[in-house]
Amino acid sequence: MASDPDSATVDEPRPSIRLGFAGFWDSFDPRDNFLTRLLETRWRVELCDEPDFLIHSCIGRRRHDHRRYDCVRIFYTGENVAPDWYSTDWAFTFEYTDHPRHFRLPHWPFYIDPPRLVKPSVTAASGPPDIEAFLASRPRFCGFVVSNPLCKTRNEFFRRLSKYKRVDSGGKLFNNVGGRVPDKQAFLEECRFTIAFENESHPGYTSEKVAEPMLVSTIPIYWGDPLVGNDFDTRSFLSYHDTPPGPGLSRSAALDVLVDRVVAADRDPDLLAAMLAQPWYRGNRVPRCADAAVILGQFEKIFTTPIERVSRRRGPARLLGLDRLPDAAGSIGRRIKRKWRQWTSNV
Repeated sequence: MASDPDSATVDEPRPSIRLGFAGFWDSFDPRDNFLTRLLETRWRVELCDEPDFLIHSCIGRRRHDHRRYDCVRIFYTGENVAPDWYSTDWAFTFEYTDHPRHFRLPHWPFYIDPPRLVKPSVTAASGPPDIEAFLASRPRFCGFVVSNPLCKTRNEFFRRLSKYKRVDSGGKLFNNVGGRVPDKQAFLEECRFTIAFENESHPGYTSEKVAEPMLVSTIPIYWGDPLVGNDFDTRSFLSYHDTPPGPGLSRSAALDVLVDRVVAADRDPDLLAAMLAQPWYRGNRVPRCADAAVILGQFEKIFTTPIERVSRRRGPARLLGLDRLPDAAGSIGRRIKRKWRQWTSNV
């Protein structure tokens, strides 16, 4: 964890929390996941069907299951989905917002332990990174492990970078290594660079795609969250958002600039060494959004703050089922926007 989460001492038994989960993905294990493991450092978590607090997500047909629970509801999403405040009391999402019951928690801590990306300080004694050893241990130029074919920006960048050198694709999409790789991390560890594009671009929407390559010290080539530099030090990787499209520069031209930056780093060992010497995080510290103590502080607030929970509110809108309209409208709107981005992606 990022810091000592102030958990209860041996002499002070942990208080109990009756907790439930709903609306998560098929492989989600309520007993073994980032949230449960974190909460168990301070509380004795009792998973049950009649909880006092429900953590719910928004996956498929189960996305409305939380409405059956008459308890405090806490929305969590790993997708680019905003909370529906008509049906939830608290929320953890990607969004940057000042809502008093919202906490920004990106999805990547579900996949890695955030402190693992804190780099040892480079001192005069340790010296700069051994770039020759790095290059000798990385026989592959660039890795790409993706299954989702719908991101046209990502697909186009793969094609453009492949014109310079072969990009080894170990996923389902564009596979050229004889089948899907069994171990993504071991595969990326053989690569100097990794294409780490999100499925879509949205402020704050940072998934594991940028963090997983960092675990094995392959340099991410990133597109997705234009505010990624708030959490990660963009001197340590190659971000499209350092040269975003603007007046006089189209998205296509910005992708070409990103390709040129990759080529320059690949051809200049000193430039590559300078990037590897930089911390992954801004200030080489786990960002607030992934700090264990800060997240636990938010849960402490949730568990101790009296509120009029949405499941108990009784008004004309709820009696007529009209409270579901914003959720339905938001879902339709997000689908339309996603389809529009897919259809009009012009790179």
